[in-house]
Amino acid sequence: MTTTNQPAPFSTTRLDALPLRTGYADEMAAVLADPALYTFTGGAPEDADTLRARYERQSAGSPDPAELWWNWVLRVRTDDCLAGYVQATVRDGQAEIAWVIGSGRQCRGYAKEAATGLVAHLLGGGHVRTVVAHIHPDHAASAAVASAAGLTPTEVWEDGEVRWHRAG
Repeated sequence: MTTTNQPAPFSTTRLDALPLRTGYADEMAAVLADPALYTFTGGAPEDADTLRARYERQSAGSPDPAELWWNWVLRVRTDDCLAGYVQATVRDGQAEIAWVIGSGRQCRGYAKEAATGLVAHLLGGGHVRTVVAHIHPDHAASAAVASAAGLTPTEVWEDGEVRWHRAG
């Protein structure tokens, strides 16, 4: 892992986590097109042009030099297609993480694999000491993913979501 604006790629058993680029916007627009993906997080699907502009901003990095924005798309190696993304916002040794797997790729263990790989990648790099995630209390699938990645729920709530935590 690097400590620059651009994250280092990493791999899991079936997935390659590739640093975000604007060139992924077309394929990711299709991956993220199902409105059901936004049930717990809010928002709505974005078209490729909107995603491209967002990816450009995200890839440029945080305007705050004390904060790092690391974003990866997830490519399934067996069929060379994107399945979703993982991200981490890093500040003062703490990474707040999130993950999304497109509806067409869910129920295959990709989210657990990606989140577990992300946590290992972050904690193994020496820069991150703590990993947190915020999960809607009714989102059982995301809670299972967080638990598989070694995070545990806390008593802390933020914006209607439970804070999950793992120390390195």
